[in-house]
Formats: sequence, C-alpha cells, structure tokens
Amino acid sequence: MTTTVPGLTRESPWRWRIERTGAMRVPGIVFASRELLPDIAGDHALDQVANVATLPGIVTASYAMPDVHWGYGFPIGGVAATDVAAGGVVSPGGVGFDISCGVRLLLTPLERRDLAPRLPALMDELDRSVPKGMGPGAVWDLTADRDLARVLTGGAVHAVARGFGVARDLERCEDGGLLADADPHVSDRALARGLHQVGSLGSGNHFLEVQVVDRVLDAEVAAAYDLHEGQVCVMIHSGSRGLGHQVCTDHVRLMEPAMAHYGIEVPDRQLACVPVRSPEGAAYLAAMAAAANFGRANRQLLSVAARRAFARAVGTDRLDLLYDVSHNLAKLERHLVDGTPRELCVHRKGATRALPAGHPGLPADLAAVGQPVLVPGSMGTASYVLVGEPGGEAFHSTCHGAGRRMSRTAARKQVTGQALRRQLAGAGIEVRAGSGRGLAEEAPFAYKDVDAVVETVERAGLARRVARLRPVGVVKG
Repeated sequence: MTTTVPGLTRESPWRWRIERTGAMRVPGIVFASRELLPDIAGDHALDQVANVATLPGIVTASYAMPDVHWGYGFPIGGVAATDVAAGGVVSPGGVGFDISCGVRLLLTPLERRDLAPRLPALMDELDRSVPKGMGPGAVWDLTADRDLARVLTGGAVHAVARGFGVARDLERCEDGGLLADADPHVSDRALARGLHQVGSLGSGNHFLEVQVVDRVLDAEVAAAYDLHEGQVCVMIHSGSRGLGHQVCTDHVRLMEPAMAHYGIEVPDRQLACVPVRSPEGAAYLAAMAAAANFGRANRQLLSVAARRAFARAVGTDRLDLLYDVSHNLAKLERHLVDGTPRELCVHRKGATRALPAGHPGLPADLAAVGQPVLVPGSMGTASYVLVGEPGGEAFHSTCHGAGRRMSRTAARKQVTGQALRRQLAGAGIEVRAGSGRGLAEEAPFAYKDVDAVVETVERAGLARRVARLRPVGVVKG
C-alpha cells in the first residue's frame, strides 16, 4: 500500500497532517493508523481532504476520520466547519446525496439463548416486514403530497404523532427527531421519489441487523445505556432514500453557476458551494433539513416494522431506542475557534457527532455520561457503541463506520452472493437479501477492519469504546 503523499507528515501513530500548500486555507488532519490510510494509487480521499481545505471560511482544519475513503467532493469520513460571519460556505458535497443517512440502535429484553431457536422465523418475518431495494415500497405509503409535506417539516415527531412509535423514541433521537426551519417545497421530482419510500431500507450498505452484545468494554457507561453481555439488539442503517438524493442533485446544479456571482473558485466542481448567508445557501439548508426529517421519519417507521416483526415471531415488541444519530449533515453550531465562540456550519459527511458528558445537546438522561456513538461494521463483523469524549477534536465528531476499502465492482469479482450467504450461514449469521449482486457488493472484505478503526478513534481521543456487538441476522437491500 502506498501511504505517503506530498506534504503528509505523521504527528503520532494515530494522526497525520497535510501541510498547507497552494490555495489551502487550513491544514488537513487525518486520524488514522498507517494501515488505515487510503491507498493513494486508487483512492484520492487525501487529495479531497486538501481540496476541502480551500473552501472559503473554513476554520481550524479539514479533518478525515479513520474510515475515510473517496467520495463526491468531500471524502466520506470528512469533517469541515466554516465561519458563517466570515463568509463561510455550505457545500452539498460536504453532506452527500443520502442526506441524514444515519444509524439507530434498539435494545430488547431478550438474551441470545432466548432468541436462538426462533431466529430463522424472526428473520423471515423481518424479511417480509421491511421494504428494501432501490424502488418504491414502504411501511407508510403516503398517498398525498400534503402528508409528505408534514413528514418533511415534522420528521420522526410527526411519525410518532401519527401513531408510529412512542414519545421515548423522540427523547433518544438527535435533535429530538426533527430539524427546524425545513422547507417542504422541494422539487417535484424529489417529492415523487419520496412519496412511496417512508419506512424503507433502500439498497447498498443499508441494513437492519439483529445483533448480540458480545463484550462490554466500559461497564459504567454500558450500565447507563442499559447494555449488557448476551443482550439482543437491533441496529438500523438507512437514510432519506431518493428524496435526499434528488435534493442534493438539485442544489448542486443551482450552486455551480452561482459561485461566480460570489467570486468563489474551487479546485473540484464537486465542491460547489455558496455562502451560508446567501439566498442559495439558505435554500439548500432548508431543503436539506426537509430531507433530514424524511430520513428521521424513515428510521422511525423501520423501527415500527421491526417491533411488529418481533411481536409476531418472538412474542415481544419491546425494542427501546438507545439513540438515533445522523452521519450526513451540515449543521449550524457554536464552537470555540482560537478561544472565541463562533457560529460555524459544520459539515459531517460519513461522520457523526460524538458529544461528551455535560454537552447541552444531550438528552437529560444521558447528560451525565455522554452521547452513544453508533459505529456499524461490515456485514458479518462487529459493530460498536462508543461514547463521546471531552475535548474531542473535529468539532465533537468521529467516524461513522468501517469505511470501504474496495469498490463494489471489485467485491463482486471476488465472491458471489450465493457463496457469501453460505459463508455467513457457516458463521451462524442468518441473511435475508434483496439480491445476490447487492449482497456480494457488501462483502466484509470490501471494508476496513472496524476493530482497527474504533481503536484509532479511541487512541485519538475522539470517542471511547463501550460495547461490541456481533450480528446474528442481517436484512440487506
């Protein structure tokens, strides 16, 4: 693997620096062990880190998490913040196409031994109950644009108000389950794509997994989270589906010609951006919030589907939400910059917030311990629950998963879906997938080692490991 690029210097075993050159306004900071650095022969993520550092108004550094890999404009695993009052910009490439894609973890009262004899039946029920794949099909099929508009402004809050879930779900959602100031007047194409997808898994790396806690690494925090070894959990990874993709597409097209008006030049057209305080910037943030609310409602409906499946297959619908957090957003937040509080537009693309104990953004019952940070691994490997650390860099951010190291095409060349299904079954993992092709694309070897990723996160002081979870059943798009 090629592990050096011009200007890249190693500051510690867990941290690298890309020195300022050319149009870079800040340095690049990459949290990674040597083994986790992208292979620059085939992955241009580190070039993207440097390109992001040229954005107007960027402060402190252009950051990359240990799961970093090549994305659209920004690398996936990239974090960057711009100073709003100093002409800081917002870039759809810093959020990505799957706006508010995120993860939630539901805790059950079941132990692994309770589930084992009923697992095949449960997976069959989940397979029937959870819509998946690229096309339409949803738990909640909205038949009128008026209903969809309420989802876009109300998010998970509206879903719960309509009977999909309970009030406690909202208490454990980032932002209480909705982003304010959303504008539901997104394009007709975006509305059409979202109308029949609220409560659907989608395809690609999205999943619903039945997992078991196989190791507790921080007993005190695990107890506060109601996690214990042997416990059955459900992890859901999905986002804003076609609606979010269309919102991103629409606003990239609007911003590309607008940059000249603001005198903005970028080294990569995929970094199209405008000042946060501009009509185009305000329009994007309002549409992004609407798509984010769709994503929050989507995961809420998937939780309802999981509860119904558990009730039918194993006799309990008690799946209590530990936390729901997004990893594709741009948010206006206040942070210290050179000792001065500033309003920043924080882009997290394939990165998640990791709030420490005492942070005002936490639910009251988590304030004493800190935010649960959910880091899914690849199919067939571990996932982790971590907790935010005080003084964490990158504006209280951390990784969002293991991170791809191989393209989907390359993965399909190495294994078939049928062969992978047999391998996973041999490891005691029940798989239900929409297609063999999609299954092969998500093979575990296509991803980085999640154990190494979360170790780096902890060593770098971004978040601390609390518990490791292993899959016993997987539903894939």
